Amino acid sequence: MPATPTTVQHDSVGAMPEGVELPLPPQNLSIDEERQVRKQELAAAFRLFARFGFSEGVAGHITARDPENPSAFWVNPFGMSFSQIRVSDLILVDHDGTLLEGRRPVNNAAFCIHSEVHRARPDVVAAAHTHSLHGKAFSSLGIPLDPITQDACAFYEDHGLYTDYRGVVNDTEEGRRIGVALANGKAVVLRNHGLLTVGASVAEAAWYFITMERSCQAQLLAMAAGKPTLIDPDTARMVRDQISGPLAGWFQFRPLWDQITRQEPDLFE
Repeated sequence: MPATPTTVQHDSVGAMPEGVELPLPPQNLSIDEERQVRKQELAAAFRLFARFGFSEGVAGHITARDPENPSAFWVNPFGMSFSQIRVSDLILVDHDGTLLEGRRPVNNAAFCIHSEVHRARPDVVAAAHTHSLHGKAFSSLGIPLDPITQDACAFYEDHGLYTDYRGVVNDTEEGRRIGVALANGKAVVLRNHGLLTVGASVAEAAWYFITMERSCQAQLLAMAAGKPTLIDPDTARMVRDQISGPLAGWFQFRPLWDQITRQEPDLFE
């Protein structure tokens, strides 16, 4: 089904003169064109995650399912700085851990987690997980995000909680359990570990990680200051439906995409 502007897009800009259009994801692409779009968004997302300070040594990964081979995904090479990743640096790995394309190895934890998340959610194109500061801190509480702000409402009744941390993920069984905890949501809080988000595009998954990390920060600050006031359930659900979804997530990522691609065009190499 072709993408159409969401209610929140129209409500945000009001009436538009004839000939003025809102940006929409590219449509009717060939397999090669779709692969290129996913890889470009993947490289851009890594550069942005570096700017946001989401990297922590060699930890962290974002994956994009290959449009021709759904049982394989593109991912960052193990041990490469997020800030230097280019399209040509990305590697392709299948769900059995076989390196199909690339010159560097895959992070085993990335394979163990993402292969099972992609296997559990055939509707998902991309998944993002890093050891971001506020996501790590919030995950230690072992609680879900509360609807205390408009932005946090995007995750209301739409994210899971994984409470069975067993060290560095080195087996696909734990990845499978994370997939179960994610269920049909857009994200999961991994207790004592961090956050994981998914999306129908790399842009959507990356945006949800960015805004979930900041929502965790907001809740930590609010809890430190006092007892946050919750948005009522009906309003939280309404806001969630207004500001989230595949198109809304893609659209929210656009300003960041424009910024990073103009300032760091070498990511396209």
